[in-house]
Amino acid sequence: MAATSPSYVLELRGITKRYPNGVLANDHVDLRVRHGEIHALVGENGAGKTTLMKILYGLEQPDSGEILLDGQPTRITSADSAIKHGIGMVHQHFMLVPSLTVAENVVLGRELVRRIGILRDDAAIETTRQLSEQYGLHVDPNARVDVIPVGERQRVEILKTLYRGANILILDEPTAVLTPQETHDLFRAVRTLVAQGKTVIFITHKLREVKEISDTVTVIRRGKIVGSVPTADVTREEIARLMVGREVLNRVRKDPRPHGRLMLDVRDLNYVTAEGKRALRDVSLQAYAGEILGIAGVEGNGQTELVEVLAGLLPPAAGTITLDGKDVTADATRARREGGIAHIPEDRLEVGLAPDASIEDNLLIDRYYRPPYSHNGFLDAKASAESARVAIADYDVRTPNAKIPARSLSGGNMQKIVVARELSAAPKVLLAAQPTRGVDIGATELVHRQLVAARDHGAAVLLISADLGEVRILSDRLAVMYNGEIVAVFDDVPSLTDEELGYYMLGVKRQTKSDS
Repeated sequence: MAATSPSYVLELRGITKRYPNGVLANDHVDLRVRHGEIHALVGENGAGKTTLMKILYGLEQPDSGEILLDGQPTRITSADSAIKHGIGMVHQHFMLVPSLTVAENVVLGRELVRRIGILRDDAAIETTRQLSEQYGLHVDPNARVDVIPVGERQRVEILKTLYRGANILILDEPTAVLTPQETHDLFRAVRTLVAQGKTVIFITHKLREVKEISDTVTVIRRGKIVGSVPTADVTREEIARLMVGREVLNRVRKDPRPHGRLMLDVRDLNYVTAEGKRALRDVSLQAYAGEILGIAGVEGNGQTELVEVLAGLLPPAAGTITLDGKDVTADATRARREGGIAHIPEDRLEVGLAPDASIEDNLLIDRYYRPPYSHNGFLDAKASAESARVAIADYDVRTPNAKIPARSLSGGNMQKIVVARELSAAPKVLLAAQPTRGVDIGATELVHRQLVAARDHGAAVLLISADLGEVRILSDRLAVMYNGEIVAVFDDVPSLTDEELGYYMLGVKRQTKSDS
């Protein structure tokens, strides 16, 4: 065996993984990561990035190939084995116990106990609070995970791994639910870890972040490594070309056009959580046919509740919702969907998909009982198969066929299925919550085009996104939410700056009636 350079803390050699459904996720992958570097791993959805890291973390076993740590061949058989070897992983999809508190999740498996074996809840809370303050990942240690926002759950995942003190830290899309400030704080924490001699593997679709944070970038495409270079030596455009295999314009063509009739009229909407928190406070907004109304705000300020109340998943405490002139406030979810509301949820696994059902079934899940998919109570297999074939082709879903379970897809390909289903309904109102979260640059380009096409075909699109760049590029009008309220609405979106928006998002400023 050839000598291994001691500068490599990690080497993957000839890693190959083919799943029983025929998907070749990794094809003889060689990856080398140096001591004390931030190594970005990028590629399209389904390219094999997460599978490769799951193999490193012991969640998957390769068909062939080997792993070397500090030059020594190492067999990693489980997550416990990986942790013992100093490897930690923050997953793209949450690995938390919803019924436990934040602090209990952080220390789970490595609980702090007294000599007589009693768990020290106070120590767990204090440890979590200290980690939270140290890394700027603010959480409430006493809160139950099932009632905190998605963004806070992601922070808990990051804190879990930091608590375990990994020497090699794998971050799989860690900023997908973070605000720009939280991302800045995370990057500061990552740099601190690296300065202390630790190594970080950073998986992301955001090429700006690759340039900002990483020392080396490796590109994987369709299961193979196609390039590994110092980040300073490549541009974002060059990385995108390696990822997709073609030029990526990453531009949105959105011609100005007058909006049409009022499609969604929300008046004085309120929502109170089961814990008594007033999550929505007299929210009023109007969305018109042929426009994209963006909603900006720091995550956890009522955006999730707003979308779920509009979709019929949560009951409003007060207020009215009118869809194309019809009051739908008391209507169930199915009635709202049949009336013209479509919903791309922010959590595709929990709300957007039936993970164990096939791709084909997920595409028909809200329309299987209607023609052309059903006749006299019988499902038309030919029509459903053809519909799935068209959606898979139109949205470039990377799958061997439409019969495999949705959970076997990568996160980004799951998102494509949800977007394809919702947009194919030709909705009057599209509720799009974080539509490109965890989606690669090529798929983001596709989703953006489809949202604009829905707008151009007369839909009123309500776009909720934590990505300020996304809402600014796509929105015809832009509203800002803070503490459950609409604090500003802007008609002239191109004139806005991130700094100006930030003042409203943080509650420092709010519009008066004379400003609007």
